[in-house]
Amino acid sequence: MGRYTRLRTIRRMDPERDFEQIFRWLIQYEFPWDYTQGVSIAFLRDYGIPRISQLLDRTQEFERNGQKRYDDTVLLGYEMAADGFDSDRGRAAARHLNRIHGKYRIPNEDYRYVLATTVVGPKRWIDRYGWRPLCANENAALALVGHKLATLMGIEGAPRTMAGYERLMDAYEAERFAYHPANHRVANATFRVMASWYPAALRPAIARFSLALLDEPLLRALGFPPQPSWLRALARRALRARAALVRLLPARPDSRPGLHRPRSYPFGYTLDDLGPAWAQHRPLRPLPHEDG
Repeated sequence: MGRYTRLRTIRRMDPERDFEQIFRWLIQYEFPWDYTQGVSIAFLRDYGIPRISQLLDRTQEFERNGQKRYDDTVLLGYEMAADGFDSDRGRAAARHLNRIHGKYRIPNEDYRYVLATTVVGPKRWIDRYGWRPLCANENAALALVGHKLATLMGIEGAPRTMAGYERLMDAYEAERFAYHPANHRVANATFRVMASWYPAALRPAIARFSLALLDEPLLRALGFPPQPSWLRALARRALRARAALVRLLPARPDSRPGLHRPRSYPFGYTLDDLGPAWAQHRPLRPLPHEDG
């Protein structure tokens, strides 16, 4: 398979009909590492909104179980998409996600913003640091996956286009980004999780490298100082050098999807394992417009 074979196929597909297949190719074959980095940046953007970070700070999930919280978020997304969002597996995962969030009184506008970060974060990361930018059909597929998630979770007013999600995210951040100590605490807990993936000697450098990739409004909201221009330039050059190298590699074969390897579940997991302990073995919340 050639490096651009899937891209040529995706360009011939209809994203309205094929968005789930395009999404699976994007996250498992074309950009598995980059998509995960984009989701990680999305987590950090959420913490720039004090109302969101204060809720996360109260639950102490990131401070006490940061790696599990990260793994569970990625795995719930995988469970919903693996066999299709409307499959039994996908709908069971969506019910489980609704059950977890149902404990908290979360405004619809915050749900919608968090959804926007998970759509826009990977798109912007891949366009900047991926081995190629996303094509129009891939952008459309990401946005339609976001809209499908909104439908399953009962989130009102979610866009159907990437431009709509970008406007939503940028406007919400311009209005709501503000520093709060909870922002800094939750961000620090998340950085500790990310740094733990690397040898101890490299962790301080990895933390500085990560901060160098964040924009100044987000850094201010999280309570971190702006990073020096030389470090920001070095971080960008390093990621673009990686992209140039990946571009030369052969395409990932169908037999080797790039899947998230959850550190929290070295021997496997069940759907009921995902989420806080209190959410296990409780009645499922029905999906919107679904009986029983």
